[in-house]
Amino acid sequence: MGSKNKLKRFRENETFENVIQPERESLENNSFSLKGNWNRDFFKNNNPIVLELGCGKGEYSVGLSQFYPDKNFIGIDIKGARFWRGAKTALEENLNNVAFVRTQIELIESIFAENEVDEIWITFPDPQIKYKRTKHRLTNTEFLQKYKRILKPGGVVNLKTDSEFMHGYTLGLLHGEGHEIIYAHHDIYKNEYSPKEAREIQTFYEKQYLEQEKPITYIRFAIN
Repeated sequence: MGSKNKLKRFRENETFENVIQPERESLENNSFSLKGNWNRDFFKNNNPIVLELGCGKGEYSVGLSQFYPDKNFIGIDIKGARFWRGAKTALEENLNNVAFVRTQIELIESIFAENEVDEIWITFPDPQIKYKRTKHRLTNTEFLQKYKRILKPGGVVNLKTDSEFMHGYTLGLLHGEGHEIIYAHHDIYKNEYSPKEAREIQTFYEKQYLEQEKPITYIRFAIN
């Protein structure tokens, strides 16, 4: 994507009512006004809140919002030029139950209060295979504890990835730490019992992986 195109998208994002770009300072000093108030002040309903972390172009946030009009969805990514597509589609289709936040996932506890979120989706994250990058792996112990704090009791996390490494690493960690694995499969398109939202929504990159005949893995789990 050219720099002109990126700038154009950044400017458009600033006009989109479904895009929130918090000031870093408000996150660092814990003064972000929507924290704890997403239902009341943004969505203006009491429906469950579902996050998509590292949402990319926002296909999952938009797709899930169409499946479940009685839930609220928030896509989170630091790359606003990417989720511009999802935000624009949501506005064009009058989807009032989806929003996008431009921030780093490490700061998620400055965006959401304790027990504010019902469910989390992590779709095709960078597996961060090199050892020195493990601190950025979105299913490491530190991230799981962040998710636990913002999730309601009984809240669940979904991981969908083409990376056998990420799938295996996460399963091993969940087993080792005693978390509850609700569902796991190493190739969801070869299992008719896979949840429909795991099979029927496909991201831009997922379609490419499927063309290459790469298996798509999926885990649904609760953090104890």
